[in-house]
Amino acid sequence: MEWTDEAIVMGTRRHGETSAIVELMTRSHGRHLGLVRGGVGRRMRPLLQPGNSVSVVWRARLDEHLGTYAIEGTRLRAATMFASSHAVYGVTHLASLVRLLPERDPHDDIYDLLEFILNDFDDPVTAAIHLVRFELAMLTELGFGLDLSACAATGGTNDLVYVSPKSGSAVSRGAGEPWADRMLRLPAFLREGGDAGNGGSESDIVDGFRLTGTFLMRNVLEPRGQGHSDARDGFIAAVIRPRARVAAE
Repeated sequence: MEWTDEAIVMGTRRHGETSAIVELMTRSHGRHLGLVRGGVGRRMRPLLQPGNSVSVVWRARLDEHLGTYAIEGTRLRAATMFASSHAVYGVTHLASLVRLLPERDPHDDIYDLLEFILNDFDDPVTAAIHLVRFELAMLTELGFGLDLSACAATGGTNDLVYVSPKSGSAVSRGAGEPWADRMLRLPAFLREGGDAGNGGSESDIVDGFRLTGTFLMRNVLEPRGQGHSDARDGFIAAVIRPRARVAAE
């Protein structure tokens, strides 16, 4: 058995004296593990850092075997990304989200979004918005997508500022105001036409993670006996705390 694919490194663990088991998110073969001989050596170690893009050849005698990887780097982001705490936490959390997908099950859209995010992860606010959107995409991929296109009560598409915690559907300001204390807030960057320019405030970032976190926990994590990754909390803190310090000066 043999195939060639492009991939993003999600994690590694040592195997024996010199080898490593590498976890990749591949474009056409999904989340896939394989053995890299010499993976802990000086030449391979920088290549196998989480967040790097690589080209891989996987070989095994049978399809169900772990198999071995031959890996070449195509875009080595880790060296620059890991200079900032939000990127370290963010890549670790992205990997934890990808692990919610079945192994060896292709998810082309998730791969494309993951690559797009990693290519635009330098600015903390932009990274936070990307990460909220990735969590939304994961909910959709796992069968629990939210409907943020129209008001659940009126069918209208204007002034959508809430999300019902029960249905996961958007609610307009007028329809949701009487129950505002029970609603989840829809941040500006997730509204129609919203972007980082009109939705990068601290409150919007917090609201975005509260929104996605609520549905991830209830529909995906708790049924599996899991909770949010520690890296998620670390990422949010790494984005919010510097902004809070600047605001206080």
